[in-house]
Amino acid sequence: MKVAYLGPPGTFGEEAARRAAPGAELVPCPTHSAVARAVESGDATTGVMAVENALNGSVAETLDILIHETALKIQGELVLPVVHNLVASPGTALDGLERIYSHPQALGQCRAYLEERCPGAQRVAALSTAQAVELAAATPGAAAIGTLRAAELFGADVLAEGIQDQDHNATRFVVIGTAEPEPSGRDRTSIAFEFAGDRAGLLAAALTEFSGRGINCSKMESRPTRATFGEYIFLIDFEGHARDPECAAALEGLRSMTTMLKVFGSYPRASDD
Repeated sequence: MKVAYLGPPGTFGEEAARRAAPGAELVPCPTHSAVARAVESGDATTGVMAVENALNGSVAETLDILIHETALKIQGELVLPVVHNLVASPGTALDGLERIYSHPQALGQCRAYLEERCPGAQRVAALSTAQAVELAAATPGAAAIGTLRAAELFGADVLAEGIQDQDHNATRFVVIGTAEPEPSGRDRTSIAFEFAGDRAGLLAAALTEFSGRGINCSKMESRPTRATFGEYIFLIDFEGHARDPECAAALEGLRSMTTMLKVFGSYPRASDD
């Protein structure tokens, strides 16, 4: 089994892939679009993509791929705690750091710690936390915010663990593939839909298809259609499987009032949800 993920090795994407399929061969990809293409081409059995972060919200790139670029189905999900660590080449002292590398999101999520412990260090953006560790390991006087796995890969020492400002930060990843999971009794379904026009009551009527059947919608948001300014595609996550009778009836009712309805997949909810 091969699992594609947003690489390089040492990123949170790799950790998500390792947890999704322990023992599988991992295939690093440069973008989430490349992850989807690897699965579509058969170069990977499944793919793992970040879809939502507890602090930063939805990952727009992943949502747009699911809407516009692929017919792959969401087969599962997992929630990965985000733990940031300050790492550097062996022998580097915390005091006197001149430069700190990391992905911009990681730098922002550790702002309070950096201001208190490394106020004079320059923050430098990297393409990923793994690349940041690689750069820091080769640069005297530099450190990086990254994973323990990245520190191991690049021979770096850990100066401080768990430096994130929010202890409850986590990222939800979805597993994509060609197969559609059977109902498990504890499922989530993710969909996208678009209306023909814009008039009062359309969205309320759509939501009534779920609320009137006692179906809990756990998330709702919108993305631009990419066709006309001011027009949007709506996305909903709801509890249940598309094959459950009440869920199937809700989807049929929704289909009658939309010009596009795409079911990304019905899949078992994460165990800690």
